[in-house]
Amino acid sequence: MVSTLPNIDPDLIGILEQVSDPEIPVLSVLDLGVIREAVIRDEVVHIKLTPTYTGCPAMDTISVDLKQALQQNNFKSKIELVLSPAWTTDWLSPKGKAKLEAYGIAPPLGEELDKKALMDGERIVKCTHCQSTNTKVISAFGSTACKALFQCLDCLEPFDYFKCLK
Repeated sequence: MVSTLPNIDPDLIGILEQVSDPEIPVLSVLDLGVIREAVIRDEVVHIKLTPTYTGCPAMDTISVDLKQALQQNNFKSKIELVLSPAWTTDWLSPKGKAKLEAYGIAPPLGEELDKKALMDGERIVKCTHCQSTNTKVISAFGSTACKALFQCLDCLEPFDYFKCLK
C-alpha cells in the first residue's frame, strides 16, 4: 500500500521492506509504520524513525539493520529518531495487521474496543488459532509491553494480542 506511506522515496521501498522488527520478525519496518520519512538527498538516505514507545530496545537494532541494508545497496544513511508525533497502532499497515494475525498475534482492534476487551473483559479479541471470540484476558502484559496475553475458551490455546496504542 505505497499510497498510505509517509514521505518515502519509491526507490527505497524494496530495501525497507527487507528490514524486520527484531521482536516480531514477520513485520517489516514499513508494516510496523515506524519509518516516517525516507528520502535521498545529496546521495544520502535520510530516515526519520519513530519508536513504538520511548525507550523501545528494538530501535537500536532496527537502526543498525537499516544502515546495513542501505549500505548493501550502496547508500550512505543518516537516521534520526523522531519522538513526536508518538507512534500509534494506527500506523500499522493493513498488510502488517494480517501478518501479525498469521504469525499468531491478534492485531489491535482500535481504542474503544481495546478498552472493552482489556478492561471490561468483553469477548471480542479473535483467537489466532481457531478464530473464536470466546476469549479472555490472562494478563494485561504479554511477552512485551505492547502485547497482552489472552486465552481462547474454545480451543484453550493462549495467544498474544497487540494492544492499541495512541
